[in-house]
Amino acid sequence: MADRGGLGEAAAAGASPASAPGRNPTLGWRERLRAGLAGTGASLWFVAGLGLLYALRIPLRLCENLAAGTSSLISGLIFIFEWWYFHKHGTSCIEQVSVSHLQPLMGETDSSISEPGSPSRSRESEISRQNLSECKVWRNPLNLFRGAEYRRYTWVTGKEPLTYYDMNLSAQDHQTFFTCDTDFLRPSDTVMQKAWRERNPPARIKAAYQALELNNDCATAYVLLAEEEATTIVDAERLFKQALKAGETIYRQSQQCQHQSPQHEAQLRRDTNVLVYVKRRLAMCARKLGRIREAVKIMRDLMKEFPPLTMLNIHENLLESLLELQAYADVQAVLAKYDDISLPKSAAICYTAALLKTRTVSEKFSPETASRRGLSTAEINAVEAIHRAVEFNPHVPKYLLEMKSLILPPEHILKRGDSEAIAYAFFHLQHWKRIEGALNLLQCTWEGTFHHVSVYPKKELPLFIHFTAGFCSSTAVIAILTHQFPEIMGIFAKAVSMISRTCVDYL
Repeated sequence: MADRGGLGEAAAAGASPASAPGRNPTLGWRERLRAGLAGTGASLWFVAGLGLLYALRIPLRLCENLAAGTSSLISGLIFIFEWWYFHKHGTSCIEQVSVSHLQPLMGETDSSISEPGSPSRSRESEISRQNLSECKVWRNPLNLFRGAEYRRYTWVTGKEPLTYYDMNLSAQDHQTFFTCDTDFLRPSDTVMQKAWRERNPPARIKAAYQALELNNDCATAYVLLAEEEATTIVDAERLFKQALKAGETIYRQSQQCQHQSPQHEAQLRRDTNVLVYVKRRLAMCARKLGRIREAVKIMRDLMKEFPPLTMLNIHENLLESLLELQAYADVQAVLAKYDDISLPKSAAICYTAALLKTRTVSEKFSPETASRRGLSTAEINAVEAIHRAVEFNPHVPKYLLEMKSLILPPEHILKRGDSEAIAYAFFHLQHWKRIEGALNLLQCTWEGTFHHVSVYPKKELPLFIHFTAGFCSSTAVIAILTHQFPEIMGIFAKAVSMISRTCVDYL
């Protein structure tokens, strides 16, 4: 054992290659092979890989796939950088560059929103409304209360119902709605500006109380406490009423000073956003507490008083409340106004329109009878409405038919995506169940037409991708085996080398 250990140390130290007298020639060959593989193993594998790629360059069409491989590599690097930047700063680097640098160069500044009565402004507003439907993410018009609803889920399960990305988008919304350039004029608004940027909920609540100590009429402080500290809807409604009282006072003051300077106009926009937000949340509190007619009145008054704020989708809150009242004629009137080609579509609009047309025929609808005598005009209209709705968002039927489990809806939704389907089904499933036969007609139409179409087609990967994955996996396996069993892999490498040499000599 001592001799063998001495031989190993001599080989590792790079001793003279001349074999000592009486040394076992087999052991000397193994040690020399091990030392050679340790020094040139990586180079051998690299050369072998290059040789294999050169030999297979024609069947794999490497030249044609080189551009695709390069773009995939660059895309991967960009993805890794975006993940790191978002993890560190809480926002997207590409989005920040677009908003901060590219938007001003393209002329999309705040100055473009002046002169609301001009014809050019009306054309621009129409174009902007059409482009709104292409937005990546929308705020959920029926989002729940964090303290009174989302936190209850955390208490029961110990899990967070909202993702970090969703909460970060909400933080950006709050800064857009509730802050402006004149916040430094009022100390309480300065404190709240920092509060909306704070990520820690207890720190936000503490900052809200600090703002109320500076100004007992700080509306945004009451909004934050109602959203995040109130543990019941009743408590949230009480705080929102305090916010409404303070917000109306500040709004009247801002109206009187709006023409004094651009800063005062910005302050009026902010105070308007606060007032609209508070009234809308009060309507949602009334809806959740069973005072549905009161909620409908608040929403109607809000839409009459602030008609330009259609992007807030207050009409979707109104549609849900009217459906709960079973006021289907009023629902149809709202749809006639907002189901327009110039306005952005949503799952709530498309599926509510389908529900109203389904309601007229669903009770007596039977697939067997329809296949025997054909569809009537009303049934054709209902089926076409379902077609239109499913084409807009094909994810909704699985939740309405309870083929997929519902979860709490997020604060932001992706139009035509799964999150929008969850948000719609969470609030509207009860309305579909209330109408007898509506889900049956939806299921028959969806399964007969869209069951296979709505599934995204699977793309076959090119051979180059399969080869790259296999080559990398095999290289990793060989490296692990070489590290764990160096002697056996050394013998195997020598055998492969001898076989390759024999084949070359034969050819």
